[in-house]
Amino acid sequence: MQGTSSLFITDPLNELNPKKDTTIVWMQEVYEMGGQILQCEMKDLIYKDQQTFANCVEIQDPNQHPQISEKVDDIKPLKDIDYIFMRKDPPVDEDYMNALHLLSQAESEGANVINRPTALKKFNEKIFALQFSNWMPDTSVICKEEDFTLFKNKYSTIILKPLDGMGGESIYKFDESSTDHIEIFKSLTNHYQTMVMVQNFLPEIYAGDYRILIIHGKPFPIALARIPQGGSFKGNLAAGGIGEARELSDDQLKVSLEIGKVLMDEGILFAGIDMIGNYLTEINITSPTGAREILAQTGKNPIKTLLQSI
Repeated sequence: MQGTSSLFITDPLNELNPKKDTTIVWMQEVYEMGGQILQCEMKDLIYKDQQTFANCVEIQDPNQHPQISEKVDDIKPLKDIDYIFMRKDPPVDEDYMNALHLLSQAESEGANVINRPTALKKFNEKIFALQFSNWMPDTSVICKEEDFTLFKNKYSTIILKPLDGMGGESIYKFDESSTDHIEIFKSLTNHYQTMVMVQNFLPEIYAGDYRILIIHGKPFPIALARIPQGGSFKGNLAAGGIGEARELSDDQLKVSLEIGKVLMDEGILFAGIDMIGNYLTEINITSPTGAREILAQTGKNPIKTLLQSI
């Protein structure tokens, strides 16, 4: 990265948590490798005069976060920046999609965007996993009450989650004693209009929800097992789970390599798949996390591996 420029499209800088945010690790690694660090938000993307630009700031030293030293920079054509990293967290809403449309335009002008905007537009992170349904728990994508009732009657415990959530938000577990499940389903589907996902509950979650980072089509050899705490069934760190770095199992390696081939074909150089036991639950391609915790616990840096690969 010596002598190169990297633009990070992120949430506002003051919202990035240096204790857990992979984007900050990423910036720090670019800094250590002698690269220039630029940052902007989606609202800073502009198309004019037949090309795509960004109003960005230059980060002088990312190790000073959260008081990152910034220098206001001139508007820059995206094609003149060596690497553009799309690291905006979900939701994948209208604003996010419009930003991807502009990044696709910039790509046609010669910009190098990671992950590829067309792939981010193409795949919903939860539905993308259905391409590998042989590795998944029993899963249905539905919005009608009768389909929900049929699925719930198949299992003693099920999971209900939205298709556009992150960090464990709006995920529900229902067992045979649940009495509010229909009302919650009705609410989450916007009165039976919006698709949601239901799956049979995997008790293996209590041993950890594994985040496996896929870098240039290959799994990083250490995963982050996110372990639920305090009686919760959610392992997400944002939901209170505790992360523990662990080596991949044989099945995790097999699944990762299979998925990695598809990711590379689609231009997705950095992703994070989630596995509970031997079951795949999600493929994260927007802004995967977990690198900070792996680095802190093992001294091994997934982001350094990523930057070396590109």
